[in-house]
Amino acid sequence: MSEYHIPVLLEESVSSLVTNPNGIYADATFGGGGHTAAILSRLSGDGRVIAFDRDIDAINGALKDPRLTLIHNNFRFIENYAFYHSVKFDGILADLGVSSHQFDTAERGFSFRYEEAPLDMRMNQGAKLTAADVVNTYEADDLERILKLYGEVDGARNVARLIAEARPIATTGDLDRAVAKVLPKGAEHKVLAKIYQALRIEVNGEMRSLEKFLEGAARSLKPGGRLVVITYHSLEDRMVKNFIKTGNVEGTLRQDVFGRADTPLEAVNRKPILPAEEEIAQNTRARSAKLRIAERRSQQ
Repeated sequence: MSEYHIPVLLEESVSSLVTNPNGIYADATFGGGGHTAAILSRLSGDGRVIAFDRDIDAINGALKDPRLTLIHNNFRFIENYAFYHSVKFDGILADLGVSSHQFDTAERGFSFRYEEAPLDMRMNQGAKLTAADVVNTYEADDLERILKLYGEVDGARNVARLIAEARPIATTGDLDRAVAKVLPKGAEHKVLAKIYQALRIEVNGEMRSLEKFLEGAARSLKPGGRLVVITYHSLEDRMVKNFIKTGNVEGTLRQDVFGRADTPLEAVNRKPILPAEEEIAQNTRARSAKLRIAERRSQQ
């Protein structure tokens, strides 16, 4: 499994998650199975893990354990599964990062490191929308919005204009060349990473999926059950932080007529847990990771 993806903040996340060795846990983002394997190692023979992943490559490479049920689906549907199977989880874990396998497989089109790879970026390879569709069919104003909102790209308007003028764009190399003139010298890769992040988020509907997941996860936990989430950029971390604090991703505290706040979760750690320097040295993709832990309130 380590060849597929190196799990980030493994000990910190799993030790915070598993409080009952006989419990039912969900790994909402199975990936290479590293977190799932660590959860299983802490469970008794009666414990169970339900794991989700929308990438068929992850499903095909799954580890084998009779206590593991693997679901080929987007984690946004975790509540549907829990409702249908009458399950309440003792803990739910989500690692929101793109897997090393996806970044390192050229034909998946997630990385600018492969110059002539198809511009794909679909996590679910059965989905229709690709990054090529976005850059070739979206209006320049929509491209600007995506780049600004999801990538926080400086000069998003100019980048969007260059992309529109360079059409048709079929490969990662085509995209890189289209925006080359506005890439700051010495920081080309940093800006390209933001552009690719913005397109990937749009293709996979990541922000909406995260919102639906957080809402469904809160309703699918037992009282006292834990939600453990690892984020990698400010947009998703802000959403997770807001949801834990206020019960919604906007961060607006809402109260009923009696003045009671609709906040199903309570933060376990007020500040995010960050990877140690040793972990970052071994896995540079961990450098932006943040771990947040929350617990389901008993009265909700």
